[in-house]
Amino acid sequence: MITVNADGKIMVRRCLVTLRPFRRLKMTPLFFLGCFSFLCNSTQTSLIGDKKTNLFNDIVMGALESRGVLRRMSDMLEMLMKRMDILARLENSTDFHKGDEARFPLDRFQPAAGLMERIQAIAQNVSDIAVKVDQILRNSLLNGKVMEGRRDQCEVPRDPKYPDCAGKVEWMRARWTSDPCYAFFGVDGTECSFLIYLSEVEWFCPPLPWRNRTVAVPSPPPPPRAQVRLFQALPDLALNVSRDGASTTSLCNLCRCFITLTMESFLFISSLSQLSQFKAIVPCPILVHIGFLTEESGDVFSPRVLKGGPLGEMVQWADILAALFMLGHSLRVTVSLKELQSHLGVPPGRGNCPLTSPLPFDLIYTDYHGLQQMKQHMGLSFKKYRCRVRVIDTFGTEPAYNHEEYATLRGYRTNWGYWNLQPTQFMTMFPHTPDNSFMGFVSEELNQTERQLIKANKVSSMAVVYGKEASIWKVSVLGLLGTSQAGRDGHKQPLALTPSCGGAGFPVGEIPQQCCVSALQLFIGFGFPYEGPAPLEAIANGCVFLQARFNPPHSSLNHEFFRGKPTSREATGTAVFQVSSQHPYAEDFIGKPHVWTVDYNNSEEFEAAIKTIMRTQVDPYLPYEYTSEGMLERIHAYIQHQDFCTTPSLPPSPKTKSPAMQSPLSPLALSPNSTHLVWSPSAGWAPQAWPPVASLQVWVSEPQHTCTETSWWHGLVCKPTFFRFLNKEEVFLQLSIACDSTEYEMNHLYPAVAENVRECYLQKEPLLFSCAGYNPKYRRLCPCRDFRRGQVALCRDCL
Repeated sequence: MITVNADGKIMVRRCLVTLRPFRRLKMTPLFFLGCFSFLCNSTQTSLIGDKKTNLFNDIVMGALESRGVLRRMSDMLEMLMKRMDILARLENSTDFHKGDEARFPLDRFQPAAGLMERIQAIAQNVSDIAVKVDQILRNSLLNGKVMEGRRDQCEVPRDPKYPDCAGKVEWMRARWTSDPCYAFFGVDGTECSFLIYLSEVEWFCPPLPWRNRTVAVPSPPPPPRAQVRLFQALPDLALNVSRDGASTTSLCNLCRCFITLTMESFLFISSLSQLSQFKAIVPCPILVHIGFLTEESGDVFSPRVLKGGPLGEMVQWADILAALFMLGHSLRVTVSLKELQSHLGVPPGRGNCPLTSPLPFDLIYTDYHGLQQMKQHMGLSFKKYRCRVRVIDTFGTEPAYNHEEYATLRGYRTNWGYWNLQPTQFMTMFPHTPDNSFMGFVSEELNQTERQLIKANKVSSMAVVYGKEASIWKVSVLGLLGTSQAGRDGHKQPLALTPSCGGAGFPVGEIPQQCCVSALQLFIGFGFPYEGPAPLEAIANGCVFLQARFNPPHSSLNHEFFRGKPTSREATGTAVFQVSSQHPYAEDFIGKPHVWTVDYNNSEEFEAAIKTIMRTQVDPYLPYEYTSEGMLERIHAYIQHQDFCTTPSLPPSPKTKSPAMQSPLSPLALSPNSTHLVWSPSAGWAPQAWPPVASLQVWVSEPQHTCTETSWWHGLVCKPTFFRFLNKEEVFLQLSIACDSTEYEMNHLYPAVAENVRECYLQKEPLLFSCAGYNPKYRRLCPCRDFRRGQVALCRDCL
């Protein structure tokens, strides 16, 4: 069957509608000639342009039906030429346009003759194509007779190495027409075509012995990638955004705007000489697909750009693009599904077939929308290449929600989870869950001159409210408006509130520097939006951030905003990283005097906080991990060390075994104070792990406490990738935990011990290793690590 390009269909339909008035010959032949010339130009390009379309191949695939279509096309062209002759005779025989010759010179009608010649050329081309189709069909019939016996003799092989072959062939018999991609790879409904596809395109059946296959010649090793110096020529990164498909919407321009602004913010760095590891790096090809900007995901963000909506995601994406580009990597940025398919090598069809060629990208940065689009169009290749994906996930995805089977059985299934990725493949905006990787973003750090200017221009009687949308003002602010404060000069002044002063042309979610510099000392949050970049921008510009304390803390169990997200943020009342305020990171990692978290329902506490803030002058402050250097350092470490495509190395089988357990000796040993386990220097084996195992410490949690809390209270960070080293029976003995029984089960709280019944539990599914979650009856084994000052994502020896 002939396939027609969608754009061609639309063009033909529009021209036919345009030609409808010619039925009554009420429009001039000149207009007819112009429209028909446009149609013929496009038709000729579509028919005979070997680099424009694949129409000829489609005609060949259509066999006898295509031959009939070509014959009808030739007849239509002859009819068009006859009608052109009729129109010409009518024009010559009427006086309708005799008075127009003065206004329309004769040379305006000259193209008519050339048009007739072009129509004749098209007719001849169609005729030639028909002849070629006849020849190909005759050859195909001859070849078919030769192959018919062999094709009928294909039998499903019974090879134990390919146990799924028979089932896949049965599926192909019933469903091979369900997706055009199978025909694209040569499937035609015969048994042999099924086996060829399942053995050469997919990998469920063994190769057929009668297939003509040449011995693969080993390809030469790829040349080493050139060393790229940081801050080499910086062309406009926005130009690397793919244009085809995205130019039809304003979303691409929106993305470029944020990229450009972020590139400017990065240029304030005068030198990175102190970060010697960034001077020269090995670049890698990276695809960045921003799924929520595609038309298929819906235009959710662009209408809110200039209306104060919570668009921290745009700020983060812009910083990620700029950082990757500045580190010297080769980027391809897409914001359309069409370009994503093109760059991945997706075959035509509905997405059930594998990619046509190996994936050309070492890494793919995307979001949940992009992840869904990739799964729909990559077929089996998605499972093969998903280890290269990095998912930018604002609020994080806990392992209990990530494991599809477990989430379904235990009630953790949500709209955004169940992807069965390694939890550290999800990258968050803030380090609120150590189960995921902390990506972050960049806030501009002021120089000394700007700091002095800010101190000299503070207005203590004015405060700005975090957010401009009316919904953020639903809380009662009348009491705040009348609050009188004693300024530094001792005079009582009413506290004036103003909406967030982000304006057009400035990234929403960030606070313009001039706003804080000229007026603000206090930045007030009324509870929403959660965990955005604006508070850090305000603190970096010398403002104090005042926010409400949530009692009880918000989570997916008690608050609509978090319901449906793949994270519970559930913890005990004294836990860190839970949503106990509007901005937990500012509360836990920064704190006073820059951040005040108070009970807004307690008027005395609130007013006391306001008075103290107005009498206090704070210096601008920005955590190192949110500076440009900190983010470059973090992303560089991830790209160099995070590898989810290779199986982690396991300890070698030792020559001696423990007499008590009759199991391999543990590489862990008690610390000098006998409170926890560390990696033993005498283990004689150190895996190629990142972070290095030397940073590992194993602690036992208290009941009702998560491993996140347990590690934090010991000045450490939970590291789920270390669970594999302590998911062993002998570790319980080393920690003096008596176990009457030990069981392997799928549970995101294991390994753990139920001390009241002396039962120990080990993790059966590695994807469920999780720092989150607790149960009152369990004490959990928790893998912890140290971290760098100001860079919680990295251990001390991680660089």
